[in-house]
Amino acid sequence: MRTSVLVSLLCVACTSVWAADDFKPFDVKLGLWETTSSVQTSGMPPVNIPPDALARMTPDQRAKVEAMMKSQGSGSPRTNTTKSCMTPEKMKRSEFYEQKQCTKTVVTSTGSKLELRMHCTMESGAKADGTVRVERISSESTRGSVQMTSTSGDHTMNMNSTFTSKWLGPDCGDVK
Repeated sequence: MRTSVLVSLLCVACTSVWAADDFKPFDVKLGLWETTSSVQTSGMPPVNIPPDALARMTPDQRAKVEAMMKSQGSGSPRTNTTKSCMTPEKMKRSEFYEQKQCTKTVVTSTGSKLELRMHCTMESGAKADGTVRVERISSESTRGSVQMTSTSGDHTMNMNSTFTSKWLGPDCGDVK
């Protein structure tokens, strides 16, 4: 549950770069982009899956779940690569723009650098604060980082992420 909150916040943070009111779009190419992110969390409570649920999984599923549970407890970074299609509309807004649980404050926004502060209050009462930084390296690549701290009651979790994005070409194919 808490993992999904942090992952959701990371998604909001990364895509909210395009949503801020004072955001000045980067001078980057439109089309298919690939983003590789590395996320490291600390303070996350262990995930306990009932033994009967593990027993119903295929050996491959069980191995993946056990590896995920082990890496969450160790604080080891998790790396993920995704593809997305950057369109003129996406450069102007974000699908997360309407999410009311987060407020975003633009600290710096130029055609090549962005720093954004966020404060989120989830329906559960959990709160998260963080900073998103993105830098345009060229019209075909960007890099950035996200730091978030989430509190729920007396429990605090931290998430640090770095990411790089590279342009793959003008045709997005089936990628949205």
